[in-house]
Amino acid sequence: MPTEILMPALSPTMEEGTLAKWLVSEGDDVASGDILAEIETDKATMEFEAVDDGRIGRILVAEGSANVAVNTPIAILLEDGEEASDITAAAAAPAAPDIATPKEAAMAAGATPAAAPPPPAPAKTDSAETRGTRVFASPLARRIAADKGLDLAAITGSGPRGRIVKADVEAAEAAPRPPIRADEAAPAAAAKPAAAVDPDAIAKLYADRPHTELPLDGMRRTIAARLTEAKQTIPHFYLRRDITLDALLAFRADLNTQLKPRGIKLSVNDFIIKACANALQQVPAANAVWAGDRILQLTPSDVAVAVAIDGGLFTPVLKDAHQKTLSALSVEMKDLASRARARKLAPHEYQGGSFAISNLGMMGIESFDAVINPPHGAILAVGAGVRKPVVAEDGALAVATLMSVTLSVDHRVIDGALGAELLAAIKDNLEHPLAMLA
Repeated sequence: MPTEILMPALSPTMEEGTLAKWLVSEGDDVASGDILAEIETDKATMEFEAVDDGRIGRILVAEGSANVAVNTPIAILLEDGEEASDITAAAAAPAAPDIATPKEAAMAAGATPAAAPPPPAPAKTDSAETRGTRVFASPLARRIAADKGLDLAAITGSGPRGRIVKADVEAAEAAPRPPIRADEAAPAAAAKPAAAVDPDAIAKLYADRPHTELPLDGMRRTIAARLTEAKQTIPHFYLRRDITLDALLAFRADLNTQLKPRGIKLSVNDFIIKACANALQQVPAANAVWAGDRILQLTPSDVAVAVAIDGGLFTPVLKDAHQKTLSALSVEMKDLASRARARKLAPHEYQGGSFAISNLGMMGIESFDAVINPPHGAILAVGAGVRKPVVAEDGALAVATLMSVTLSVDHRVIDGALGAELLAAIKDNLEHPLAMLA
């Protein structure tokens, strides 16, 4: 029977994407591993490979189609001996169950249930429990449900074939909760959820004022959702220090003179990355992430760095940054930033890490507070280096280059004293740059 080729989930948070370009046509023979199409996710344009051998019998979704939900059939694959005339029968047959993740796919592959009549398409009013013991949900929906302590089995799925998506979890969270039993501890107070924004009401408010309406693309929607989640669910606190840069600037100038024949030019940001990576090794308890019901303390220093692009930003991750030289970090960071701006990063290059850096100093910003990128435990906001009057150790008035930094910390992961220790280590590394090479 002809096989449906489904819209893939190319990242853990992907729920829909744009089929940017087909690289095959109807009638083409394909083998496992061949590139079938280019698909735009909320972060990048990625290639989609064939899983099975066969012949493209019919393309169901035209290239350029946006907002195609994950697991939506996008093409029909014919196997040996099958003809295009078989497609109608295949299309009329009930679709296979939605497999949300590779892990679920592996579980399904190992199951050998007895034959049963095809189940009807799940109605929107059915809960996950009525679809059997397995619960089909997107990775983002699972993560939100885990963070909120919600039971996915009791949530109605509105996605393809009854799959639970983010909106279903948020709607379930907003639903009235059952009364608290006498043997349960009542919460001291419940925060009232913020009212949802009414787009039509906002548009009406500005209807008589000249304006341009800009639709949200996948990246901007994801950024809005994640940062809203971060500020609503992460208990931020902020630690601030001024760092004297004069020794670093002199050391950097000397190193760049020596590295010039190799075509390498170190930036202040390269030193900041190295200083943070080393500090995470010096204060290992702060090298951690929040995992819902536990804290994961990482061994390597995997440092993410925010890179601004048109319409949003990426946070590519420099893995094992504590083990790399300044010149190696500089070359890798320039490559990641270049490919980020071209939206050519693979998911594994911008996911993970325990700590992030956001540097607006090159834009003249002297001080700001950054929002933590979950599940990271902290993020360092870096301002511009500015010449300012200071009081020297001997009490005399002097002038120095000061850089203001703010460490935003997730209090669930890092307590105040531990955060202060981490920031002190970052400051010490930057004020004594030669020690970072030891």
